[in-house]
Amino acid sequence: MARPEQLDRVFAALADPTRRDLVARLAGGDATVGELAAPYAVSLQAVSKHLKVLEDAGLVSRSRDAQRRPVHLEAEVFDLMTKWIERYRRQAEERYQRLDAVLAQMQDDDRGAGRAAPDEGAAS
Repeated sequence: MARPEQLDRVFAALADPTRRDLVARLAGGDATVGELAAPYAVSLQAVSKHLKVLEDAGLVSRSRDAQRRPVHLEAEVFDLMTKWIERYRRQAEERYQRLDAVLAQMQDDDRGAGRAAPDEGAAS
């Protein structure tokens, strides 16, 4: 399971729309800082700062490939996030199922007591 501090850094890093866009673009494959900076009206230094935040969160890494320094998306971090989110999604789903069961029981109790359900017996 991911450490809470790591998840905090990941979610904080992804809170910025530019960084989310960089991650989305890296999902298609590795790219250099220059390639990543091309569509933005900001300096290479500004994009590098965004990449540093993503790198500190463990979302990307940089390597050396001859003269290139490609940035690589670390997909396993998304697996950690997915597991964390899935745990809470399952808990919410279980709560909704319990609520559905309670509401169904209440409706059955109303019918058993001779009271019409809200949609039954209504004048048309």
